[in-house]
Amino acid sequence: MPLRRLLPGLLTALAAVFASAVTPAVADDSGHVLMRFETQSTFVMYNADEGAAASNNGFHVPVFVERSKGGTPARNVRVVVDASGLAGVARLGENRMCESEGPVYTCVYGDVQNGDGESYDPLLLLGVDGAEPGDSGTVTYTATADNAATITGTTRMTVGGPTLSAPGREKGVSGLAPGAPARVTARLANNTRFPAARGVALQVNVSEGLTLTPRYSNCFYAGSSPTSAWCTFPTKAAAGAAYRASGPLVYSVGIPETLTGEVTYTWSSAPSRPAGHTVRGTGAPLTLVRTAAHPDFDDSHGRVGVTTTAQADYEPVTGTVRGRVGDTVSVKLGVRRLGPANPRDDAGGFEVVPPEGTTVTSIPFTFEDTDGKWACDRPAKSGGAYVCDLNRGDVFWPGNDGTTTVEFRFRVDRQVPGAKGTIRVHNPFDRTPGNDVAAIPLKASPTPPYRKHLVLVPAVLAAVVILGGVVLYRRRRLSTTV
Repeated sequence: MPLRRLLPGLLTALAAVFASAVTPAVADDSGHVLMRFETQSTFVMYNADEGAAASNNGFHVPVFVERSKGGTPARNVRVVVDASGLAGVARLGENRMCESEGPVYTCVYGDVQNGDGESYDPLLLLGVDGAEPGDSGTVTYTATADNAATITGTTRMTVGGPTLSAPGREKGVSGLAPGAPARVTARLANNTRFPAARGVALQVNVSEGLTLTPRYSNCFYAGSSPTSAWCTFPTKAAAGAAYRASGPLVYSVGIPETLTGEVTYTWSSAPSRPAGHTVRGTGAPLTLVRTAAHPDFDDSHGRVGVTTTAQADYEPVTGTVRGRVGDTVSVKLGVRRLGPANPRDDAGGFEVVPPEGTTVTSIPFTFEDTDGKWACDRPAKSGGAYVCDLNRGDVFWPGNDGTTTVEFRFRVDRQVPGAKGTIRVHNPFDRTPGNDVAAIPLKASPTPPYRKHLVLVPAVLAAVVILGGVVLYRRRRLSTTV
């Protein structure tokens, strides 16, 4: 075939080869790497009654990379946040998380892994006086990457209100048995000049070990054994008014080993159901009943402390001080946990009174390669107790067998027949006092004869030296006299 016929085909093939060689590698990823924002469509910046005193840095701008087959990360992700639309409804404070030029913030997210996300909080939002509930502005944001398409987003930023108050710490519940119901009636006060025009919402949470009982049709619960509930009320809480729920919220001890717990609740004038609250109550709806005003309600939460019938039984770990007079011996003393529960916030401790005829010379411990001489507090007066606080986590760590001990070093000063010290254990949840005290016996033997002789040898040598000196002195005097 003539060369002139082959030449066009060869040129076309070479052009294709060169084109593929100079195409940037990132272009192969651009069709696979997809980013998305996971921001809120509406965000409450502050409540109107807070005015210029309000401050909020909780506006998050999360960027997520969709999981793809190649697993390629989004490279060099940057997000530009434009907060100029907040003029008149919020001020912008200094926030060093992202670089800013006026109301425009540039946040460097770096490489974001495939199937993962990254988030920044670029704005410090400050309130303004004179704002009304419902006043709003917009924040826009744009994310770019070297190997992914640009994405944009917008959030409507609103002024909420009013701030609804709760009574704070309420009367606690004690002796709650597993499975037995307990009740709390939520109360609120609107001690502001704004009515809650959109109605109100109640958020209830119980701590680990407690469970809420789903009851009301206007409440949504987080799961079948919920620890959280969210209820809405159409009542437009009037300015200066106070209310209580028409019925109690019911909870119980779900884990028998639970020692303590807490029920907390908060009120909101911007009802928005939180994620995860999917189980709706099946009973009649909970309503609000107006009560006398409560200007003394100035807390954001209602709190009810709970103690249960569970116990954390302790018994002493003891030993015998055994040695000869003059010896210093070690004895491990401490606590054995018998359960069924173990206290966390207040682990209790133990106290040691040494046997008569002994002296505690040290209670050594090691923490992070630092030797300590006294793991327990020494008594202020002779004959008092050494106090060992198990809440000192840098000193006391429970062993695998449920015991916590520390080494007491006793010096045996003298023989005292029948001498016994004591160890007493305690914690607020030990309801079996009969096993809280144990003896620390002293078994002292006499000093062996060779030690006595060793003690006498230095004295004899000293006497010989002194006597020798006296004799030498006299000889020198006699020789001088002659």
